[in-house]
Amino acid sequence: MRKTQLFLLFFISIQISFAQQPQKPNAVAIYNQIQKLNFLGSVLYVAAHPDDENTRLISYLSNEVNARTGYLSLTRGDGGQNLIGPQLRELLGVIRTQELIEARKIDGGEQFFSRANDFGFSKNPDETLKIWDKDKVLADVVWTIRKFQPDVIINRFDHRSPGTTHGHHTSSAMLSVESFNLTNNAKIYPEQLQYVKPWQVKRLFFNPSWWFYGSQEKFDAADKSKYTTLETGVYYAGIGKSNQEIAALSRSSHQSQGFGSTGARGNETEYLELINGEKPKNRDSLFDGIDTSWNRVENGKPIGELIAKIITNYNFSNPSASIPDLVKAYSMIQDLDDTHWKDLKSDAIKNIIASCAGLYLEAVAEEQEATPGSTIKLNIEAINRSSVDMQLTGLTSLPDNKTTVKYKLFLKNNNDQKFKLEIQLPETMEYTQPYWLKEKASVGMYTVSNQEIIGVPDIIRDVKVVFNIKIEGVQIPFERTVVYKYNDGVKGEMYNFLDIVPEVTTSILEKVLIFKDTKSKLVPVKVRAGKDGIKGDLQLDLPKNWMVSPKEISFALDKKGTEQTFYFEVTPPSNFEEVFAKSIVTIDNQKFDKDQTIIDFNHITKQLVLKSAESKCIRIDLKTTGDAIGYIMGAGDEVPESLTQMGYKVTILKPEEITPEKLDQFNVVITGVRAYNTVNALANKQSILFEFVKSGKTMIVQYNTNGRLVTDKIAPYPLKPSNDRVTEENAKVTFLAPNHPVLNTPNKITPKDFEGWTQEQGLYYPNQYDPAFTPIISSHDKGESDKKGALLVAPYGKGYYIYTGLSFFRELPEGVSGAYRILSNIISLKQPIEAPKQELKN
Repeated sequence: MRKTQLFLLFFISIQISFAQQPQKPNAVAIYNQIQKLNFLGSVLYVAAHPDDENTRLISYLSNEVNARTGYLSLTRGDGGQNLIGPQLRELLGVIRTQELIEARKIDGGEQFFSRANDFGFSKNPDETLKIWDKDKVLADVVWTIRKFQPDVIINRFDHRSPGTTHGHHTSSAMLSVESFNLTNNAKIYPEQLQYVKPWQVKRLFFNPSWWFYGSQEKFDAADKSKYTTLETGVYYAGIGKSNQEIAALSRSSHQSQGFGSTGARGNETEYLELINGEKPKNRDSLFDGIDTSWNRVENGKPIGELIAKIITNYNFSNPSASIPDLVKAYSMIQDLDDTHWKDLKSDAIKNIIASCAGLYLEAVAEEQEATPGSTIKLNIEAINRSSVDMQLTGLTSLPDNKTTVKYKLFLKNNNDQKFKLEIQLPETMEYTQPYWLKEKASVGMYTVSNQEIIGVPDIIRDVKVVFNIKIEGVQIPFERTVVYKYNDGVKGEMYNFLDIVPEVTTSILEKVLIFKDTKSKLVPVKVRAGKDGIKGDLQLDLPKNWMVSPKEISFALDKKGTEQTFYFEVTPPSNFEEVFAKSIVTIDNQKFDKDQTIIDFNHITKQLVLKSAESKCIRIDLKTTGDAIGYIMGAGDEVPESLTQMGYKVTILKPEEITPEKLDQFNVVITGVRAYNTVNALANKQSILFEFVKSGKTMIVQYNTNGRLVTDKIAPYPLKPSNDRVTEENAKVTFLAPNHPVLNTPNKITPKDFEGWTQEQGLYYPNQYDPAFTPIISSHDKGESDKKGALLVAPYGKGYYIYTGLSFFRELPEGVSGAYRILSNIISLKQPIEAPKQELKN
């Protein structure tokens, strides 16, 4: 079905750059919102990770069909890699969560999650569902369906082909299929039913594409006559963009994964295979036979008729002319018994009324951060930019729901009203942080005890102001989250949210502390004030056999936001052990032990993460040789910091600094993870790097993916990365070259050094390489053949070239002792043990 209506994407450019800035839709966008108001149908798309979703289909369903469209990503993408910074695990999950939220702002969908923790690559659903806790994730899928009430569900992945793709992928489809016959059964997860009702989905589809068939050629040749087909290559004249171009903008939100996408144009077809439910008679319609009008709601027919009238009479030159009828429709919606559609459409129509009137309502905090129990000062702005009579009757502050002030203030056309307001925050106010990180998690599951917030995509921000406004004699509450804004001399008006922070936070600046002997180290600890006039005592807590001096440091910080770093001398014991140091501040007998991490990228909302203020201290049997290392950053990792902890002198090398003269000062050059996927300039630096090795130095290349390499000559001999990986972090390791120096000097490497690894042993191992390379170790996941490409060593000239897929970028920041010992041996390689073989012609 093709529509001729105009459509406007809600301020795409602003949403991408300034995530918190309020929407200011124009007349075309308002018209599309009203049309969507008259469609009562929902679709839920289901997959495993951020970036798994089909943004073309989500955009089409939301903007062309006008369906309420949601995406359930079972995980937040915590186990992936990061192309824009060093953040991994839960911090990467926070970034990818925000990227999904930004993507939905662009394509018009809504976002949901389960409690499943992305623990890393999984080769089959049996492993996935065991680590995830299948019952809990299934409960979350059922919860989301009951809460969202979709008429149709679409799976990204096939539930019938385990082992052909990521185990998380197949698991997402399997759980979706299993839920189809559970969501309407009141005996299934009955604890949910105090908040939601049983719900029966009408149809469940699988959304195949070329990669499901193995190639575009096979997909084109496949019989698709039984599939439901949707022509999604729509062109929206109102903004001059195709559906595919909007989808590309949405997909490009996934910057941490390098999914920048170029928009397409022209005809495009999406195919859907019916998995469960009644087959649509019209193979071009998901909603065939499903009532998506207001008739599906008791007493809803008159509302639909009124909205149809509003659409017909809409004046693009004067949207405010629709306000009287919109207010009538709002009042009629308030009388409905169906709370699901009542709540959804009430929020939607309030936004439309505000947009039609140019009604701008804002509550801006004078400072970005506040502490529980403090008083915050707000600048309130209210302006009606229409001729419709309006009256501000009062303001209500949340979360205490206390009416702070009553007004009888008439909002005359274009008369900007600005005034001050103070809000007293409760002493029990929750800190701003991702709610799913508050409680202790397992490897496979986040813990969220409050059923009502499971699946909520974003940080929950409770500080709000409700503007009570009377329009056409009807009292309408407009809720606004309190924000903070300022003017940047380059970027202009900038927005952030108000953040609730502890009175004081503290951070041990080194997250892993390596002690190779019993010599003491000075350990820096930073303290940051969350409010004015902080006085307290700082301690570094360690087991009694670790000596700490001084025992306590008193401090005073006058101004909010002030930071000061203090130093403790730590002396380790003689025996080898691993312990955690914790920094604790005591103020008036109250202890504060949180470390605040700030994640701030231009394409997402600024994030605050609170974690325990601790650091791993390792008294380790570690010997090192050599001291000068040049490190070429790739996609981003924390390996240089770990090398510094080991005692090496590390210099970060920019691509333009890779010259013979500059390299001469180093014994070793290391390339960061995915350097040959992300640093284009390396394609022209290989001859210099290979000459560096030939002269008697060492080059260590960490893993790269096998696609989009900047050069196919990443080594002086033929070598090709593959998809081989060992995901079982404790898989048995066999030493293929037990007498090789890399396993013996200066540290004697044993199987014990591969114990306690996290998430995976390694990834993207080469499976094709020249005989010049000596494979050092092998291991494999259960039921698979040996993988020998984890650590490949080749003499070249007078030096060594080493390629490794071992996950040092994960293990070193986690303080895995064996990873430090193995890397030390790799760095320490000096003289070749055999003559070089045939080298690759450049």
